[in-house]
Amino acid sequence: MFFYKTGVIGVLASILAACAPVDESTIVIDDAGKIHHMLHYLKDKRGENYFPKQVEPIGKKQFVFDPGAASWAAYDRAGHRVMTGGGSGGKDVCEEDGESCRTVTGSFQVFSKKGEDCRSGEYPIDAGGGAKMPYCMYFYRGFTIHAAYTVPPINSSHGCIWVLPSAAKWLNEEFITLGTRVTVLAYPD
Repeated sequence: MFFYKTGVIGVLASILAACAPVDESTIVIDDAGKIHHMLHYLKDKRGENYFPKQVEPIGKKQFVFDPGAASWAAYDRAGHRVMTGGGSGGKDVCEEDGESCRTVTGSFQVFSKKGEDCRSGEYPIDAGGGAKMPYCMYFYRGFTIHAAYTVPPINSSHGCIWVLPSAAKWLNEEFITLGTRVTVLAYPD
């Protein structure tokens, strides 16, 4: 009888959970159609104890990514840190050609943004592009900050900065504007 009750309770819990509101910004569907439920950016603590709460103000908003810490921070015009989160930059070597895939380092400015339907013009290479890059924010040539279905604590991308889907949505819609400074710190050697 115990197993029966536990099974019924489990089914009821699943049904009730399915009826609960879902934050769509925590869901990403990869190129193969698989659904990934991700952590919400407000619960992402990566970078929280790493980046300073205040930096020298530059009169514009700043997004700083550190590939060594696999995290990012957003600073307002006055240099106050408003958000941090996990990120994954370009890996050391791309399997397609054996070349470096590291994210370009230095300071740049966001020059273009697209919404939820953004797609790569380059990857996958064999298809001539088309990979999903939701909420992309271009800061140097084809390098972007965008949502990814995985944001591991190691650099794993082909050069873009991957962030949680909810973080990408927030950054794109609430924080980053054209001209926002993007600083990518040096890779550890």
